[in-house]
Amino acid sequence: MPLLTPRQADIVALARDNGRLDVDGLASRFGVTPQTIRKDLNELCDQGVLQRFHGGAMLPSGVANLAYEARRQLATDAKRRIGLKAAELIPHDCSLLINIGTTTEQVATALRSHKGLMVITNNMNVVNILQGYTQIEVIVAGGVLRHSDGGIVGEPAVDFLRQFKVDYAVIGTSAIDADGGLLDYDYREVEVSRKIVQSSRRAILVADSLKYGRSAPVRIGHISDIDHFVTDAPPPARLQQVCAENQVAIDIAGESAGEAAGAAR
Repeated sequence: MPLLTPRQADIVALARDNGRLDVDGLASRFGVTPQTIRKDLNELCDQGVLQRFHGGAMLPSGVANLAYEARRQLATDAKRRIGLKAAELIPHDCSLLINIGTTTEQVATALRSHKGLMVITNNMNVVNILQGYTQIEVIVAGGVLRHSDGGIVGEPAVDFLRQFKVDYAVIGTSAIDADGGLLDYDYREVEVSRKIVQSSRRAILVADSLKYGRSAPVRIGHISDIDHFVTDAPPPARLQQVCAENQVAIDIAGESAGEAAGAAR
């Protein structure tokens, strides 16, 4: 699997969701020159990730899940540390919801030593991570399986989640605005993420610092909906202020398990 830059991973994610992409549209979205986008597209096509056409590129058949796999390669150690730190916030003998995301999967991995958990998830990767750990009860949301990333999305998944009120929610996001907006690409996934937060008593956002510099078109909600924000580096000053104003605890994952580099309220 080729190692992609954050922008290239986002381009592949857009190709997955939209099919065909044009150079000018991508340049406008990411705030870079068309020449920069052409370079990204050429590299992605040289690696076999995308297929060029005049003025743009598209996702070839058979690699619809590449964007998700590529994201797994970004900030891998940071995500591992975030997962360990988030797991420390979750006690034994409680219930929680976990949504789609490569970082939430790291939380699930770190929770395998917990006992007495009930985990409800729309993430088939989380199901696979927790399979065989009999001290954890796993409940899978019903709905439409998104083959690209193993997510279960759509209105049936939202309806399924309405019957729960859990102790904790663990959610990821594709981008975080400076004003605290939490953003994603797929509106079907966003509806599920919103319901996961609404169905919990305490919500934990897990997101690495690459999310500070990204944008995405669909709004999940606002960081004021979150109780704990677990990340690998301090947020920009404006976002820190928003968190402080809304009493959102910021937990910075340390360089090793259980070590916190810093925290703020």
